[in-house]
Amino acid sequence: MKTIQFSPERILYNARVYTQDATLPWAQAVAMGDGRILAVGQDAEVLALADTQTERIDLGGRLVLPGFCDAHIHLSHYALGLRAVRLADVRSRGEMLERIREAATRTPPSRWIVGQGWNESWWGETDFPTAAEIDAATGPEKPAIFYRSDMHGAVVNSAALRLANITAATPDPPGGVIDRDARGEPTGFLRELAIDLVSRHLPPPTPAEQDAALREGIDALHRLGITAVHAQRVKDGDDGPREWASLLRLREAGALQLRVACNVAAHEMVHLAGLGLRSGFGDDFLRLGHVKVFADGSLGSRTAWLLEPFIKLSPDEPDNTGVCVTPPEQMAAEFRQAAALGFPISVHAIGDRANRVVLDIFEEMAGSAPTPRIPHRIEHVQIIDPTDLPRLARLGITASVQPIHALDDMDAADRFLGARSAHMYNFRSLFESGALVAFGSDAPVADPNPFLGLHAALVRQRIERLQSPPWHPNERIALEQAIFAYTLGAAQAAGWQDVIGSITPGKRADLMVVDRNLFALSTEEIDAGAIAAAQAVMTIFDGRVVYEA
Repeated sequence: MKTIQFSPERILYNARVYTQDATLPWAQAVAMGDGRILAVGQDAEVLALADTQTERIDLGGRLVLPGFCDAHIHLSHYALGLRAVRLADVRSRGEMLERIREAATRTPPSRWIVGQGWNESWWGETDFPTAAEIDAATGPEKPAIFYRSDMHGAVVNSAALRLANITAATPDPPGGVIDRDARGEPTGFLRELAIDLVSRHLPPPTPAEQDAALREGIDALHRLGITAVHAQRVKDGDDGPREWASLLRLREAGALQLRVACNVAAHEMVHLAGLGLRSGFGDDFLRLGHVKVFADGSLGSRTAWLLEPFIKLSPDEPDNTGVCVTPPEQMAAEFRQAAALGFPISVHAIGDRANRVVLDIFEEMAGSAPTPRIPHRIEHVQIIDPTDLPRLARLGITASVQPIHALDDMDAADRFLGARSAHMYNFRSLFESGALVAFGSDAPVADPNPFLGLHAALVRQRIERLQSPPWHPNERIALEQAIFAYTLGAAQAAGWQDVIGSITPGKRADLMVVDRNLFALSTEEIDAGAIAAAQAVMTIFDGRVVYEA
């Protein structure tokens, strides 16, 4: 038995405890007190620590795992998105427009209509919706914006275009694209930083609305067994200073029941430095993490920065190698500035050219820039040339990967890249390269359910197509590897390895109880979707039960 001295407040027993601790991989019972894990071991020895005040919970042989950490989530967007028009489950253009029409009838004339989650590839189409189509659903007066599932594209209506003064004469902003028709008129679809031309006109949530949304979002994550997150790009707007202020209010009120590592935008570095703030500032509940930089766009919006062009969707389409959102010279300067100020760097890189350029910059910095306490990381690493893979481990770069994207993007990947899709979502190759791998969801871009993420990493096939062969099956990984990436791997990526990530005495008592023993499932059951169907039936945060089915 592993233990520290303390009187336990709560003991879980008669369980199958997968600890993610190599010194004691499996146990039957866990004792908790004062927010920490006090003892891990067999039932008899742990129960012997109980006193008259100890709550004993018989789990009936159920599986216990460390609480999962979503290593890539847009927390404020996710939380506020629970109140928006939800389009992730629509499966046709007509269904999307009908849902928008219903929302428009409920929206007061003075309010924006905001939604997110649609993806034309799930309808078997390649054309994006247009402002004219949205106008027919919203009417001519109410401004509206509907983010594509990847959040790197959005369709707006004519009222929103007028508010933003976007016309045929409006130039594409740096790092963004305004889609135009044959006459040069805006179609209503905006890519990358062009979205900001409209989104800056959205009224911000009030502090009360922001706080309430975050509470609702945290409750939703608890239902999935998630107890920690890496919040991506706390910058400006609804996921910026307002989010940080809201998290602080919840923390001060004792209501922040989630561990949050906040990444900050590169342009915010100077403000943080002026206050003397560094990565790691905060506590075990809320702390500053990495500086976030964007190298490119996304696959679905055809803005990922590639070594070779996307496959053309029509004969007259010009060559398209994607969008470089931040010029390499600017990226290099921001990387060095962040390192000098004590911040590790987190870089969004989807395409193989983006990943190569980012690795080149990290290589140039090696040995000359300060080594961060927390490792640098690349977010997504979706398409990477095999010759670049070994550089991640050699340079000590974390691969922050969202396995569920493999399910969402497989059709688009085959359509847009052809044979090059074999170099996408290379989970097994990433592990074999020796790189630290951390898993997340990218919510609200994708579903934050980590059991779907586990399924994606192990099965590599969409739920509705389980009778079809897996997509690039040679890149499937083992359950133990996938759980590591959601627990200890994600903790190490945030510098939290001494706080969470394993069920070890002295660490914070963040746990989940699962409705089935994932390790007892046969290959046939896993391939049939048994892991995807799994659910958390209890979530414990800081030693307290915060969710119970």
